[in-house]
Amino acid sequence: MWKNRKHGEESPFIPLGPFKLRLPFIHYKFEWPDYVQGLMMCAVDLAAIPLMVELLGMPFEVALAVVLLNGLLYLTHHLLGDPVVPGWITPAIPLIMAYVSTFPEGVDRVHALIAFQLTLGLFSILLGATGLAKKVVSFVPPAIKSGVILGAGFAAVISVFEVGGRFESFPWTISIAVGIAFYIIFSRHFNHLKSTSKVWGLIGKLGIFPIILLAVVVGPLFGEAPWPTIEWGLINPDFGTLWSEYTVFGVGFPSLMLFLQAVPTVLAAYIVLFGDVLQSKALIAEADDVRQDEKIDYNENRAHLIFGGRNSIMSILGPDVTMAGPLWAAMQVVVIERFKEGKKAMHSLFGGSGSFRWGTNTGLILMPIVTLVQPILGIALALTLLIQGYVSVRVGILESRSHRDLGIAGIIGAVLATKGATWAFAVGVLLTLLVYGKQFFTGENDQIFTKDLEKQDRKIS
Repeated sequence: MWKNRKHGEESPFIPLGPFKLRLPFIHYKFEWPDYVQGLMMCAVDLAAIPLMVELLGMPFEVALAVVLLNGLLYLTHHLLGDPVVPGWITPAIPLIMAYVSTFPEGVDRVHALIAFQLTLGLFSILLGATGLAKKVVSFVPPAIKSGVILGAGFAAVISVFEVGGRFESFPWTISIAVGIAFYIIFSRHFNHLKSTSKVWGLIGKLGIFPIILLAVVVGPLFGEAPWPTIEWGLINPDFGTLWSEYTVFGVGFPSLMLFLQAVPTVLAAYIVLFGDVLQSKALIAEADDVRQDEKIDYNENRAHLIFGGRNSIMSILGPDVTMAGPLWAAMQVVVIERFKEGKKAMHSLFGGSGSFRWGTNTGLILMPIVTLVQPILGIALALTLLIQGYVSVRVGILESRSHRDLGIAGIIGAVLATKGATWAFAVGVLLTLLVYGKQFFTGENDQIFTKDLEKQDRKIS
């Protein structure tokens, strides 16, 4: 069925209310290069385990069960019509951990996390079901949109290089891995090399996969990580302990007061999440401009329903400090860069994003892969954070329509990275009011960038 798509049409699907069901091999071509990448990039999904062990005192096998549940729910995005590679709400993780840490370790802390994630999930579903999500996205002034995305990028980079950050633990491995990754993904020179040799072309198709394999070797050579001890078979996640000690089935439902206490921090986390929604829209629009053969339907309301549902389900079955976010920016840009190379490189964006997530789920259940990447989980996380930082800054700047927008955005971004989302949003509203006054939502009297003038000229011609 996927072969029958006509030029300029959407990939085939089965209508399901607000959703568009697409199944592998039927509605989209399975993309093996993205699947292979996913096998190794499950290392980033696994990097959530140390966070849950630290915050909740979870045993490794219990945290592995949470990661596996989360992985299965990642599939819902592309299956239901959202053309993204979903992930965590990464920049909000320090905010969430700080909030939950104010409660005593044990049942109280578990209850606080359950209440937080369920509140965020239901709030997102409400926005998606009422159609308000799309309005919120278009309602926010460009300067504030730009600032929130920039701030997410700043926060991602700071988390790697701050005192006590991952760079201090793996300086050589991160430097080498990130340098080569940026060259392969973003370099014009490497883009030219791919067209001159099948070997370079294959490396380009595999994206992050060779980098993770390189880190497995480089880390131990520089004494920054142990050599992996490979174990065979399938993983053994401990769902029994998860449900008896870390969910409502074992510890009961949180009190109403915990839901009320969570509201301010939930709103702050949503502001960061909102930045990921904006980034999703911008990246897909960028791809849509290049690939005229496939119409890509990105709907903010549908996205809210899906990640809101994921958060709600996870809050009941396996509360997770990383939360269920709408975008894994680093991998979304890797998939989109290959998608831009044309129909021969990737038939459909759904094929690329879906195949990648099928790959991560396969990797999560195979002990040889889990044990291979276990020593370098921190390196894999740093790699994805730095790629996300690069993409966020690029997309954030392009959201600004003018020099004044960009100035406001820079301050919002810096405040978000240092003081949190609540302060950043307050500063953004105040600065935009002071600079634009009555033109708060449009900034229409300001001089727009040359890039926007060029777009206008293209539309006129």
